[in-house]
Amino acid sequence: MKIFSKEQIYAGDKLTAKKQGISSTDLMERAGTQIFNWLHMRMQGAQVPIHVFCGIGNNGGDGLVVARHLITHGYNVKTYIVNCSDKRSKDFLINYDRIKNVTKDWPILLSCKEDFSPIAIDAKDIVVDAVFGIGLNRPVDDWVKGLFNHFRASKAYTLSIDIPSGLHTDKMSNDPEAIVNAGYTLSFQTPKLVFFLPETAKYTVQWEVLDIGIDPEYLYATPTEVDLIGKHEVLPIYRPRQKFSSKGHFGHSLIIGGSYGKIGAVTLASRAALSVGAGLVSAYIPKCGYNALQASFPEAMVITDADEEKITDIAFEIEPTVTAFGVGVGTASKTITAFEAFLKKNKTPLVIDADGLNMLSLKKDLLKLLPKQTILTPHPKELERLIGKWADDFDKLEKTKAFSKKYDAIVVVKGANTITVFQDKLYVNATGNPGLATAGTGDVLTGMITGLISQGYDVLSATLFGVYLHGKSADLLVEDFGYQSLMASHVIEGIADAYLDLFKQPEQPKVEEADED
Repeated sequence: MKIFSKEQIYAGDKLTAKKQGISSTDLMERAGTQIFNWLHMRMQGAQVPIHVFCGIGNNGGDGLVVARHLITHGYNVKTYIVNCSDKRSKDFLINYDRIKNVTKDWPILLSCKEDFSPIAIDAKDIVVDAVFGIGLNRPVDDWVKGLFNHFRASKAYTLSIDIPSGLHTDKMSNDPEAIVNAGYTLSFQTPKLVFFLPETAKYTVQWEVLDIGIDPEYLYATPTEVDLIGKHEVLPIYRPRQKFSSKGHFGHSLIIGGSYGKIGAVTLASRAALSVGAGLVSAYIPKCGYNALQASFPEAMVITDADEEKITDIAFEIEPTVTAFGVGVGTASKTITAFEAFLKKNKTPLVIDADGLNMLSLKKDLLKLLPKQTILTPHPKELERLIGKWADDFDKLEKTKAFSKKYDAIVVVKGANTITVFQDKLYVNATGNPGLATAGTGDVLTGMITGLISQGYDVLSATLFGVYLHGKSADLLVEDFGYQSLMASHVIEGIADAYLDLFKQPEQPKVEEADED
């Protein structure tokens, strides 16, 4: 799914109105009606008090449409106008007149109030937030922040239209009181990038996209800087196997890593590479790990370094299809020297994780030796060591894009919504859960990406597919293990189900047969 910028959304609205021969007011009616339909389907006429707070721009106009339909369908509605400036949009004014024609209880005007306690909102009520939309370009007034605090204090369920009011689509707000905390956000046509960033995702617990009929050709043809990667996006990536395939068709993955006490990281990565479909897997480790790895993972081939406890000289006679480096390897000076020598002679695609990333941070000249489109998989602290500190999540992504362009690297920014960065493009992963916040899951992801490249997937496709399957495995497993008990080895065991889930069809509702007389 494409994630459009606010400028692209505005352009799509204008083009749709022109091509479909409708006015912007008609498009607003369509959007507001979709919000009403969503509410009506769930409430079925229930007389829960609904408080609709409308700004005086187009988002407020959407809110007025929703309120009008709620009124005409007999709901218990109170409508408020947050009169925060003298500028009112044309479509807001049209819908303000329309709502006055369907009720004697005209919208209540709120202007520069400091005390909102007379507005009685109970915890069992519903607040519909239509104060500010994606076009907000100025600081939120203190008295409006007071209103947002009143929403929070009431503990009422809050539904935001398009975006939680006060939240920007392309920059941070430094004032949490200036942003509505939404229980649910109904976003028009496309989700917003801010729904997926650590600092801003907290402002909406859940979100859903509503189709408001934006021109389909525009949606299809317009390139975006951000894509959301879900099942529909990875299905075309999947490469089916031919009947007469052999292990030689699916490549040879080499996992280099491990040190005394950290052989488990290599074991996890090696198992993940084979489980995701690599034909062969070899592990290059210090001698201390030989027996443990051979015993725990007999499917792998093992090559050992001359040193007992660490990697000191990376030398092998095999011809791997792809190499992963860094899991559990440590940052001993001899290991860094061995890594540099390896980079100077390596000819395979490369995946770097963990201490491999720390070595790049300690010795930045090594970055120049990376092959094109090397995949780096940092967690937040590893990323900070690579690109420096950032002011906020938007700054982090800009710095990561600059790093990616400078070194022609693919950077997997791991997190609750893992974001893969390549050049100026962002790919937001739609799978995964807090169960992945445990030791070893990063090693598993490294192995999965490596195993996919081994099979012939191009490096970007392998990265996106690997991140998706990794998260999907956890999503399927969490129903049995819960967040707290999920372990990295479980994620490997769930790869098969993640693959199978790609081809599952949604269950159709059962139709009960009428009883015979």
